[in-house]
Order: sequence, then structure tokens, then C-alpha cells
Amino acid sequence: MTGSGLEKLPFYSHADSRLLSKFSALIAPKNDSELDCLAREARRLTQLYFGKTLRLYAPLYLSNECINSCVYCGFSRENPILRLTLSPEEVYQEASYLWNQGFRSILLVAGEHPKFVSLGYLESCIDKIRPLFPSISIEVAPMETADYERIVNAGAEGVVVYQETYNFDLYKLYHLFGPKKDFFWRLESAERAYAAGARRLGIGALFGLAPWREEALSLAAHTAYLLKKCWRAAITVSLPRLRPAAGGFTPPYPMEDRDLFHFLCAFRITFPQVGIVLSTREQPHFREKLIPFGITAMSAGSKTEPGGYTDAGTHSLHRRLKGKEIPLDENEKNGAKATEQFEISDRRSPDQIAALLKSMGYEPVWKDWETCLNRFKSRLTEK
Repeated sequence: MTGSGLEKLPFYSHADSRLLSKFSALIAPKNDSELDCLAREARRLTQLYFGKTLRLYAPLYLSNECINSCVYCGFSRENPILRLTLSPEEVYQEASYLWNQGFRSILLVAGEHPKFVSLGYLESCIDKIRPLFPSISIEVAPMETADYERIVNAGAEGVVVYQETYNFDLYKLYHLFGPKKDFFWRLESAERAYAAGARRLGIGALFGLAPWREEALSLAAHTAYLLKKCWRAAITVSLPRLRPAAGGFTPPYPMEDRDLFHFLCAFRITFPQVGIVLSTREQPHFREKLIPFGITAMSAGSKTEPGGYTDAGTHSLHRRLKGKEIPLDENEKNGAKATEQFEISDRRSPDQIAALLKSMGYEPVWKDWETCLNRFKSRLTEK
């Protein structure tokens, strides 16, 4: 695919050229009949490798403080939003709510601010909720390998870092200030996490920031590379599309529903054993449609703001604009909540999603392997 910019990606020269050529052909424009053929094959492969099970997880937002200026993100330091960082005790309050909802797999998410979301803070939060959840992953600022080691030792097994866009030139336009401007530091996060012992690696692109076929090909190349480089870890890929958020950013390259469905089918055919994650960004009816064609994990009942599940920490609400804190007046405090990262589309409860899956003939999986079994399996692999 010409003009994709893949040659700028450090892993491109190591990717399987035949596999990428196959994927490029699969995502080329298709008529309805051709797309139906892809869908049938994607559905067949999904059932062959994953059966009719689907893992459920929930995001738990720790903080919406952020030092970066990213034009598309509601947490950007340029936005005068209501901000909040939960204490470890408040994180436990939110986590307990999710545990009572049935979740045993959780993703800790936070804006990128070293003062509020420090390494020690993350360790404390993980330690606090570790007794509740066999599977804990993090989606926070990229780290050094040694710092990822501390996170893994604290009890997190997964690290999720989305590149946002793999287009180097567009990346520079969207990231105006802060450490997130470093394209390659972010790109290599999964490898550092793997070196630190993480057993789940999540990657993805935020569709809408670049032409979708270009982005898809780069994501496929990254996936192929990690499957070889980080072969002992489970690789998952997410397919998020931009949603409305504070700042009012309009996606310059919107991805239509048909395009996302096309990409999902092509990706499943090319990578039949890779997990694919679907979030509550998508509309309920569309999420249901996508499930049989490659989805292996999905969030449910999600909130994208700290304290969103139980109103934990709302006493600490404030505004912060470009690093300056702006206290709230009494009128603002009444019933106020922290600002969400983006608007979700599917607001159904976890029980409703589980019931839906059962009605479709799927088994909702709330709990993955226990950590002790994972370690035992790892030792057997090493032998």
C-alpha cells in the first residue's frame, strides 16, 4: 500500500512481507459480495480458535490529570475540565463495586501526569485491589523496563499502550506538548513491558486520526512483529474509534461502520489466534453485530472518568488548566463529577451484556486463569 509510511516504523523490516501483502489485499476496497465472503471466513476462524466464549472486563479510571497536550483527548492539559485523582482507598471502593458486578478482569487507566500518577501510586493501587482480581492490566504513561518490572511485581499482568496513530507526521500534529510527543518511546512500550515480565500486551490505533487502511496496515505490521518478538505473551489488539470529548475535536479521517467491520474481518483472517478487544465506544446494535466475526473481549458498563462508578473522591474535584489549579465554587460542587475522557455509546449494564451474550449462544467469561496457574504454565513452557 503506497504512502502508508510503514518504512518509518522500526519493526517494518522484520515483519513478514507475505503476511502484510495478504492483509493489504484483504483490506482493499470490496463490494458487498466480496465482504460477505470475508465475513464468513472470519466467523469460521473465530469459532475454530475461540469457540463461543467472550471475556468481559471493566476499565477503572484512577485520574484524569494529564501533562500532555493532545488535540483529540478530553484529558488534554489545554481543557479546563473537572479533574480528580482517586486515593488507593477510593480505588478500592470503585474496584469493589466492579467486583460485585461480577468482574474479575480489570484495566486501570489514568492520564499521563507523573506528579499525580507516580510509580509508587500505581503500585499502591494495584496492591490494594490485588486480592479482588486475578487479572489486572494497566493503561498509563509508558515506562522504563525497570518501572514495568515493579508494576508486574506489584501484581499487574497486562500492559496496554495504544500508539494512537502510526503515521509519524500526523502524530507530530496531534501531540503538541508533553512526553507523549516522543513517537518512538511510545511505540516501543510493549517490548519494554514484555522484557519486564508482562504476560499480556495490548496495542491499538485510534481510528479517525489517519486514513484507516494506512493505520490498519501499520497495526498489522506491529502485531506481526510482536508475535515473533514477544512470543511468550498474549497479544491483544483494540479497534477504538474517536468519540466526542472535551475540546470538541472532529476526526479528520472518520471510519465508517462498514470500514470497521471490513477491518475486523480482514484482521481475524490474517491473525486467527490474536485476541481482539471491543469497547463501549461503539453503539449497542453494532457491538452485537461485530461479536461473531472476531471479538474475544469486550468491556461492559464502563465509566471513563475517575470515581465514575461510586462517586468516590468527588470531594477533591477541581479544575486544572495548563498546570494551574482552579478551585470550584460552591455552586459548581453540587452534584459535580470528574470529566470523562470520552462519551461512551453502549451504556448497558454488565448483567444486560452477559444476558445478551447468552441469548446469542455465547458464554460470558468473567474470570481468566488464576495467577498461580499462569505461573505454573509459564514454568512448564520454559522446561
